[in-house]
Amino acid sequence: MMGRGEAGNDSVEIKVHPRQANTPAGSPPHPSQLQNQSVFKNWVPWLVPLFVVANVAVFIAVMYVNDCPSNSGSCVAPSLGRFSFQPLKENPLLGPSSSTLEKMGALDVNRVVHKHQSWRLISCIWLHAGVFHVLANMLSLLFIGIRLEQEFGFLRVGLVYVISGFGGSLLSALFIQTGISVGASGALFGLLGGMLSELITNWTIYANKFAALLTLLCIIAVNLAVGLLPHVDNFAHIGGFLSGFFLGFVFLIRPQFKWINQKTCPPGYIAPPAQSKHQTYQYVLWVISLIVLIIGFTLGLVALFRGVNVNNNCSWCHYLSCVPTSLWSCKSQQVYCQSMELGSQLKLTCLSNGKSNMYDLSNNDSSKVQMLCAQLCS
Repeated sequence: MMGRGEAGNDSVEIKVHPRQANTPAGSPPHPSQLQNQSVFKNWVPWLVPLFVVANVAVFIAVMYVNDCPSNSGSCVAPSLGRFSFQPLKENPLLGPSSSTLEKMGALDVNRVVHKHQSWRLISCIWLHAGVFHVLANMLSLLFIGIRLEQEFGFLRVGLVYVISGFGGSLLSALFIQTGISVGASGALFGLLGGMLSELITNWTIYANKFAALLTLLCIIAVNLAVGLLPHVDNFAHIGGFLSGFFLGFVFLIRPQFKWINQKTCPPGYIAPPAQSKHQTYQYVLWVISLIVLIIGFTLGLVALFRGVNVNNNCSWCHYLSCVPTSLWSCKSQQVYCQSMELGSQLKLTCLSNGKSNMYDLSNNDSSKVQMLCAQLCS
């Protein structure tokens, strides 16, 4: 839900130091010509831009469905017609109502568990709460995703993005079981986690590796710290990051240095022998990560569909998502209204501030009544 900085963008540099064999002088290229030789395929990124277009298109569709002029007395930018935004008191991010987001697929634990709408664990990562929200996330996706797709291709990066988004939704659902949650931040944190594990597992082929590691760790720490503010679903960030971190060891693995030298060494040069494409520690990390992912997702889904609230077994875990200070409170603000039908009118009374208002009873489904109650109590 916040802008991300680019990290770990040091280009992959493969330094080849061949040993000249008994060949005529000058026939092979000079060793200096082999420095910084890139041996990895440079992919043309198209999936990440497609993800950006899809997210923007979904946001436009949500605003069309929201149709603020038909459901609210005052809208922001009314000249936009049905694409105008909800009042700032209701949604300061310039976006739709919470009831519209819920209708379009926002993460709602009650619906996931009791109404068998598990698809919301995926659909919520394509929804955004407002213009500022979608703009920040899409800029971050371009900033981070383009580089990864260029190096690893659309399939591996796409899998990391979607599975990490699912992992973020799953952890969020286990800890935050009231209200709704939307946004691609969990998937974005998955890409950051993937960049970190990719740097670790491919450590031998990077130049300036310590600088890249320090930069990436700082960016991750700052973004996770921002998630401690209220109204930010930091559990989705943490779940996405952990999923992406372990997925990086599975999908973003590179061949070891000696194997690359052996495959790219020109005629007349002898490269150090390499019996295996990957180093032993890479295989170990691959196996461990795959086991952790399978066990983690399995246990998480079982706990979710059994209605487990992890907060009941962890008294301090809620501080991972919000730390209360003198400037803000972390308590969720639930709104409740008393309703009364008077002929063709519906009278709503907000229980928190005592305000009442009359509304047309036609086509007032439960989601619309909830939206009207939220507006009345704001």
